[in-house]
Amino acid sequence: MSDKTVERRTAEGRVLRANNLKTRVIAVEQRIAHPLYGRVIRRTAKFVAHDEKNESNVGDLVRIEECRPMSRTKRWRLIEIMERNADQD
Repeated sequence: MSDKTVERRTAEGRVLRANNLKTRVIAVEQRIAHPLYGRVIRRTAKFVAHDEKNESNVGDLVRIEECRPMSRTKRWRLIEIMERNADQD
């Protein structure tokens, strides 16, 4: 058998919702230049991610990785929490 290493997409974003057990909604912001005018535009995509240890909270900056489908919408996995939200009690 051959060694198959899969290069998976990763993204960084903020946790928007954390109300379901082990499920988080992550907002990933992308900045692109407008093709004609050159102005920088912010585009936001929402991804549903799996948080196995249930440790992230709303407002945390996290890194997620693409994985196999875990449910109808959940196709990303939380890798690490890069920065905690300072407003939490």
